[in-house]
Order: sequence, then C-alpha cells, then structure tokens
Amino acid sequence: MRSLIERRGGVATIAASLREVPLENNTAVFEFLDRLLAGEFDVVIFMTGVGAKTLLEVVETKLPRATFFEALQRCCVIVRGPKPTAVLREWGVRIDHRAPEPNTWRELLNVIDGGLSFPADSRQGAGVFAIQEYGLPSVVLYSALTDRGASIFPVPVYRWELPTDTAPLEAAIRAAVAGEFDVLLFTSAQQIRNVLEIAERLGLREPFLAATQRCRIGSIGPTCSEALREAGLHVDLEPSHPHMGHLVRETLGGMKNEE
Repeated sequence: MRSLIERRGGVATIAASLREVPLENNTAVFEFLDRLLAGEFDVVIFMTGVGAKTLLEVVETKLPRATFFEALQRCCVIVRGPKPTAVLREWGVRIDHRAPEPNTWRELLNVIDGGLSFPADSRQGAGVFAIQEYGLPSVVLYSALTDRGASIFPVPVYRWELPTDTAPLEAAIRAAVAGEFDVLLFTSAQQIRNVLEIAERLGLREPFLAATQRCRIGSIGPTCSEALREAGLHVDLEPSHPHMGHLVRETLGGMKNEE
C-alpha cells in the first residue's frame, strides 16, 4: 500500500488497525467436518482466503487433506471473491459459483437466487449451507438465506482483534486530529470499528470524527462504505474494482482532477 501511494506522488502513513487471530476453540470446525463427511451439507461457502487456509490447518489435525477435498466435491462450492478462489484453485477443488465484484453478501445472494449447480451424485437439496466466516458473523446473509428456507451452519475459524502494538494507530489518530492528512483509505469494515475504539480510549473520538470531515475518504467497497457511514464518516470514493491498486489510483487521481 505504501508503494502504491508513493508511486502516485502521495506521502503514506501506514497504521495497522486489526489482526486476524485463529480461534483457539475449534469445536465448530470439527462439527463441520463430521457433518461434511456424513454428507449433511448441500452448499459450502468460502468467504475469505485466510479463513480457507486456517480451516484446512485445523482439518489436517484430524484427517488427510485429500479426504477433506473429496468431501467438498460432493457439495456445491461457492466462493465470495478472488482470494478464496485462489486458495481453492491451489487445492485443486472445483468451484461451482463465484460471487462477482464487489464480492459482498448481496452478490452472493444473487448467485444463490440465480440457481446453483450440484455434482451429479449429490442430493441437490440446496437446503443446508455451511459458511466459513470471516472475523464477524455474516448476520444479514444468514437472515436472507433463512428467509429462503435454508438451514445455516456458520464455521468461524478466526476473529479480528486490535494489533498487538497500537502505538502506530494511536499516532495516526492524533495526526488526523491535528489535520495532517488529506486522504484516509479503508480496506475493510472492521478497520473503522477498531480505529474508533482506540480513538475512544484516547479521548479523541469526536475530534477524530470531526477531522475526517476535512479529508477525502476512499473505501474499498460497499461493505466497508456501509460501516464507515454507520460510524459517521462520509465516503468520497469506491474504486471501480475492489482492489488496493484501484483504490489508491482512483482516490488520488480524483484529487488531481479536482485541482
């Protein structure tokens, strides 16, 4: 991200606002595995690449990966975006459906509503969904699927926490309040929640929110933008594709055009 910004003529301040922590208690993964091997799932959805890799690490403590992959191939397999797509391709696992950009729960739901493809030897019920979670439960997606008569089994494999060292984030919040930034870029919904948590600890929540009104804010996509607006921030730009390169280029390019 720093390199992308500097190549566009910007001065970058990079402050980590979250880290992904594998769950110590993997009982949900083991229950998922037992039910998968028993043929109880019609559809398996992978939401993130990190989550898919972490899931496999846990699975391999119980059985060979080839057995897991074979069981997956008896289900309809759906991926949310490019990162889980890359992981499953590396595994050699067939992908039946992929949600298009911007890869939110809405695109996933559109894929499901459009009709699903199933292996020839499956029961093709489309009634029981296993969903690999990504830090926080996909509550809206679960509700929409439940309204459609589906049964949902969430599979949490990691959670989001604050960085181990929050000093860089604290410094960035103080710099924002001091008016040192022209642009703020966010690449996930959870980032703003953690930023505001630290700002609250510093007694700077309201000054930080006020300072954001003087900045151009770029958001990686609709889910992130929704979280930003809920937190009281405005969103000036979502890139044409939900990738960091597009986010940096289009946000900074837009500023030059305004000049």
